[in-house]
Amino acid sequence: MQIILKTKVEKDVNTVFDAFDLELFKKLKPPGIGLKVLRFDGCKTGDKVELELNFGLFKQKWKSVITDSGADEHGFYFIDEAYGKDLPFFLSHWKHRHIIAKEGEETVITDHINFKSPWGLSFLFYPAVWLQMAMRKPVYQKTFKKESDQRQ
Repeated sequence: MQIILKTKVEKDVNTVFDAFDLELFKKLKPPGIGLKVLRFDGCKTGDKVELELNFGLFKQKWKSVITDSGADEHGFYFIDEAYGKDLPFFLSHWKHRHIIAKEGEETVITDHINFKSPWGLSFLFYPAVWLQMAMRKPVYQKTFKKESDQRQ
């Protein structure tokens, strides 16, 4: 299944990319899910992220690797991927391309996700995954608001 969400923000591309760190990662945590960060190397090729997700009645591990990253005249990107036993039971494959790009006078953050669930049940989990990713939009917009707007 594929999900593509775009969020316009008010800060410049470099400022936004530089803020993709552990602090922002924690802010982007879906509500209702406990999160323990076991490892967070960063957003460059070869970096690893290891998490323990607490769903209340059970906990699940998540391990992903940044398989590619780069920059061009439009902005930056990085891709995190995970497979099989390194994901919660309802996912068998995860590929998330993060794109921070200048589009005209604006900066746009694109979350481009491809995921699969075991047993061909991706369609059942699509609404929950979409909702959790869509909840990032207000976090991005608040985090990357112009300073004059944040003081109000």
